[in-house]
Amino acid sequence: MKNRIVIILLTLGITITLISCGSNGLEEKADLVLKNGTVATVDTFGVFYEAVAVKGDKILFVGANKEVENFIDDSTKVIDLKGKFVMPGFFDSHAHFLGIGMAKINLDLSKAENWDEVIYMVASAAENAKPGEWIIGRGWHQEKWDPVPEPNVNGYPYHDVLSQATPYNPVLLKHASGHALFANAKAMSLAGITEQTPNPRGGEIVRDSLGKVTGVFKEDAMDLILRAHEKYLRNRPAEKIIEEKIKAYELANRECIEKGITSLEDAGSTFDEIDLMKKLIDEGKINVRLSVMIGESNSELEKHIKDYKILGYANNRLTVRAIKKYMDGALGSRGAWMLSPYTDVPSTTGLNVTPLSDIRKAARIAMENGFQLCTHAIGDKANRVTLNIYEDEFNKHPDKKDLRWRIEHAQHVSPKDQPRFAKLGVIAAMQGIHCTSDAVFVKKRLGNWRAQKESYAWRSLLDYGTVICNGTDAPVEDVDPVPNFYASVTRKTKEGWAFYPEQKMTREEALKSYTINGAYATFEENIKGSLTPGKLADIVVLSKNILTVPENEIKDTKVLYTIIGGKIVYQRK
Repeated sequence: MKNRIVIILLTLGITITLISCGSNGLEEKADLVLKNGTVATVDTFGVFYEAVAVKGDKILFVGANKEVENFIDDSTKVIDLKGKFVMPGFFDSHAHFLGIGMAKINLDLSKAENWDEVIYMVASAAENAKPGEWIIGRGWHQEKWDPVPEPNVNGYPYHDVLSQATPYNPVLLKHASGHALFANAKAMSLAGITEQTPNPRGGEIVRDSLGKVTGVFKEDAMDLILRAHEKYLRNRPAEKIIEEKIKAYELANRECIEKGITSLEDAGSTFDEIDLMKKLIDEGKINVRLSVMIGESNSELEKHIKDYKILGYANNRLTVRAIKKYMDGALGSRGAWMLSPYTDVPSTTGLNVTPLSDIRKAARIAMENGFQLCTHAIGDKANRVTLNIYEDEFNKHPDKKDLRWRIEHAQHVSPKDQPRFAKLGVIAAMQGIHCTSDAVFVKKRLGNWRAQKESYAWRSLLDYGTVICNGTDAPVEDVDPVPNFYASVTRKTKEGWAFYPEQKMTREEALKSYTINGAYATFEENIKGSLTPGKLADIVVLSKNILTVPENEIKDTKVLYTIIGGKIVYQRK
């Protein structure tokens, strides 16, 4: 009898639940309804829905047009999407938020087709600058110049012509990768650089065979110039420095929301920068949801890390639970740490830029404080050594589960190490656009075998069960998700040829890597990353269905709406 009563009550409860979600007009009414769309929830693939209802900052309903009418009253804002594509907001899992904004303030050299154009752009900026004012730029890449500058050292030009064009202004031009810079004579003079200046540990001052300094500084050698620039900045009023950063953050926010990004993992910021982000979030000046890796020294981490574990701040606008470290440099500047010498410059295997003892200490700090460790590793040796350090730390703490430590980039991974990501539960935070952007020089750097078996091995990693989260590494690449998605599913360069297409992702895998996997990589998959009732209403509406349109049409896709927390923060005019 007692069991029968329980069954009756359970049945009654189920009946009541069904009625409340049915069509009797008692449903909770939505603030916003998107209907007549093609909705991909990411929870399932192969099925498209028609409508989404939003209440407050949460998704209330996903389903058919007929059913969504039950959630509409006179106060509901209704948008007829006329068949347009609806998906969870893009989650860029590795970008530099401040850098995106600063790239809008400083010279953008990414479109310069050759060294002469770079010189012209810098000289023009110097004409409008006061003597002594630094000229800052970013985005040049020697492998993409036509013609190749002459004379050169491994493709890098000499500083002489640039220095002649800018005698009164120090010049600092960062490589597209951010792992090298070019300085003119004025900047090198302020930094005290001479022909006798030694290479610092983890860096290289590029010289010719006679010892002449070219003006290129790789990896940790960049600090020699950057310190001179920082000294200049310290002489400015503090409020001017803060004003510039605020402007950069606001520009970065606008750039992201206009391109459909609702969440972004910032790949390394200082404690002071995190404090400023919190302030701007409180003031409503940053819409994008940010997860931040702390980019501080181990000594600073030990002092302050307990104060900076921030989970879901300001209604899930800011999360800080990761540490960023660098194992090596970039392939383009031959700073990626390789197991074997570079094919085009056999005298080098790249650079280990951070002492391994420092990485191991950071691993201990992360483990002790419940933080993720996110290590930049591009070369095959850098990836192997990082996996070794992670595995050692995991073995010391077998009781610690679901750690979700990450390798940032994981661009060139030995076939022997590819299964280890899934086995260890290490996330590969990769960037699809790096594959097609770097394709023009990968074979030159590594030779055919390594390029084919190791480079951007998405298919191999996925088949082993690795979680891949996607991003752009902006401002290294444009933060725009559409070309990045296209690169992930085609591996086609702008010239139209495919870089080992057998390693490409399916469209469903690429969409997951840009949504729910990004949320998983920040421990937030229960609140965002899919269009699931109860999750945050972070939504993007696109002009084309990127899951079904012909391949070449993906590139023409436009962002029509960006919705964060149920609020329309961008609408295409």
